[in-house]
Amino acid sequence: MADYIIRATAAEGQIRAFAATTRDLVEYARSAHNTSPVATAALGRLLTAGAMMGVTMKGDADILTIKIQGDGPIGGLTVTADSKGRVKGYVFNPEVMLPPNEKGKLDVGGALGVGVLSVIKDIGLKEPYVGQTILVSGEIAEDLTYYYATSEQTPSSVALGVLMNKDNTVRQAGGFIIQLMPGAEEAVIDKLEKKLGEISSVTALMDVGNTPETILEYVLGEFGLEILDKIPASFYCNCEKQRVAKALISIGRKELQEMIDEGKEIEVNCHFCNKNYAFSVDELKELLELATRD
Repeated sequence: MADYIIRATAAEGQIRAFAATTRDLVEYARSAHNTSPVATAALGRLLTAGAMMGVTMKGDADILTIKIQGDGPIGGLTVTADSKGRVKGYVFNPEVMLPPNEKGKLDVGGALGVGVLSVIKDIGLKEPYVGQTILVSGEIAEDLTYYYATSEQTPSSVALGVLMNKDNTVRQAGGFIIQLMPGAEEAVIDKLEKKLGEISSVTALMDVGNTPETILEYVLGEFGLEILDKIPASFYCNCEKQRVAKALISIGRKELQEMIDEGKEIEVNCHFCNKNYAFSVDELKELLELATRD
């Protein structure tokens, strides 16, 4: 299993934790979208977070969407995930190039700028749950930590990282989410804060061979770590020509007729996986016939 997520508890249920390794799915996204290094780092972090947050949902049909919109040159990001560790996403402006930040790292915060983080959970109710917070740093992990504290009232520590090779492929990607459950004892909180303060970078830990299991053991070993589950993680897009055809029918007969009148094949692009679907004039005529029947 290349990419996966570990779900765990510690301190007799006072702490819950998730950790993930996501190098392959982030590299797939980089290749599909041809992202610049800073765009890869931003998208990779959000894909990793989405995969971990997605597995907290219960239903097979539940969908989690995380959107970031900022005034920086990257514009924004959108990621969606399901409860099975499958995730997909895209960057508004994938070719953005920026100099490193003052720490010499990829400047994800500068690329996103000032903006808003939205978490949308569609769990089969009449209306989806929507939580929204400002971007506190644009570095994504801190923004999600702030989101959990303000929107879900769950004290959390979110760590996310993407490390690039010199040829701009993805060397390491992963992260963790560690959360305190209601009623956690002060002694546990203090000890956990101290331990988390010792961690410099999640990708540095991974780059010396640590796995999600050993990272959680390092952080939570003294709290009686109990690993509950290991879930495969992957970049997965459910787009297909049939679904795209349905979307074309939904735009209306007038628009379809205009496309047919142009007499040229059209191409429809999927934002999430960057696949293109071609429709010939004859195929468009078939769709118009179906739209007319409806």
